[in-house]
Amino acid sequence: MEGKSFNQIVFSVSLLLLATVASMVEGQGTRVGFYSSSCPQVESIVRSTVQSHFRSDPTVAPGLLRMHFHDCFVQGCDASILIAGSNTERTAGPNLLLRGYEVIDDAKTQLESTCPGVVSCADILALAARDSVVVTGGANWAVPTGRRDGTISRASDAANLPGFNDTVNVQKQKFLDKNLNTQDLVTLVGGHTIGTSACQFFSYRLYNFTSTGGPDPSISPAFVTQLQALCPQNGDGSRRIDLDTGSGSRFDTSYFANLRDGRGILESDQRLWTDASTKTFVERYLGIRGLLGLTFNVEFGRSMVKMSNIEVKTGTAGEIRKVCSRIN
Repeated sequence: MEGKSFNQIVFSVSLLLLATVASMVEGQGTRVGFYSSSCPQVESIVRSTVQSHFRSDPTVAPGLLRMHFHDCFVQGCDASILIAGSNTERTAGPNLLLRGYEVIDDAKTQLESTCPGVVSCADILALAARDSVVVTGGANWAVPTGRRDGTISRASDAANLPGFNDTVNVQKQKFLDKNLNTQDLVTLVGGHTIGTSACQFFSYRLYNFTSTGGPDPSISPAFVTQLQALCPQNGDGSRRIDLDTGSGSRFDTSYFANLRDGRGILESDQRLWTDASTKTFVERYLGIRGLLGLTFNVEFGRSMVKMSNIEVKTGTAGEIRKVCSRIN
């Protein structure tokens, strides 16, 4: 019996080791506390930098969250979005309105002074995205670090970013291509609970959307009138409107309630309610009776960790940029 118990213990330990190795492979080498010895101040420096910029310009919070998402979906989470120059990712159409670059540059300058050549721009961006959620009322989560910075940034590679008029099937495929499932899709798009969109990306839904010339029928009629006043036909397409009407500066679940009520701003967002495969997750975040509920803050942190490990460069891959806007 004792021998059998010992063998069972060995077998259990072996399984644990295999699970640990598998987890490391899945995380591609990132881990929480990567800089605990080499630069223990990294998280406090990034956090205080985000807080400082947020106090003077609250738009940097959704900007940094969006930037991290756009970075990870192109070339992986390697800060390629930060590289400046002609025909780089940041010059691509979907990235032209991103904001928050100055926050990353500020944090990088401080970290180069404190821990020169140690902390990657990719990790700074991942930490700043988390801190942007926290300053807008969302929950904290542990961010695995250890990414290295990429040396390639091409505008053409941004063509496959999720778009404002994508069908649910197209959105699901784009997420699946990055090993993110349907729940991750709904959860991460839920980041639209903070931030804005320009009228030019959704005003087409308000005028002549249907063959009969009416607005998008998935929008609440009362909300159509409200949006038409904000985004008149042939008006200023650059005017910005909260993606989460009534709560655009706070990280909460009202975004999902707005989808339920036909008040989604982007067509791709509203479709999350009209498609059965995604609607169930929206309902679970809203605590619809009879469904197993999900806690948005908890699941958002989990999905962000998954996303932040997309095709990361670790070990000897890539580099640690001295300046985030250019390769060494």
